[in-house]
Amino acid sequence: MRVSATARYLRGSTRKARLITSQIKGKPVEEAAALLRFMPQDAARDIGHVLKSATANAENNHNLAAADLFVADAIANEGPHTIKRWQPRAQGRAFPIHKPMTHITIVVADQEA
Repeated sequence: MRVSATARYLRGSTRKARLITSQIKGKPVEEAAALLRFMPQDAARDIGHVLKSATANAENNHNLAAADLFVADAIANEGPHTIKRWQPRAQGRAFPIHKPMTHITIVVADQEA
């Protein structure tokens, strides 16, 4: 059985989140959680929260054991828009600052699926 969890509108680059989600695809949940715990990237913390939520959904809603779960899919998609800000620079110029958003979805499945 496949169970998912999604975190939407997270501040951070989609590209940076995809680098981390590609590392945990296909791994057992316990191993993926350990990898995320020791990664230095900020996005790893957010992805760890989503993985923990997906595992809890599987345990509480579908009576699956956490030891039997693996990460079937981990997706980081672009959010709806980028927050745009302006930084004042020298001689009256303005420098654009783009603050992207991302949606993270993690799907866990048991070994039988």
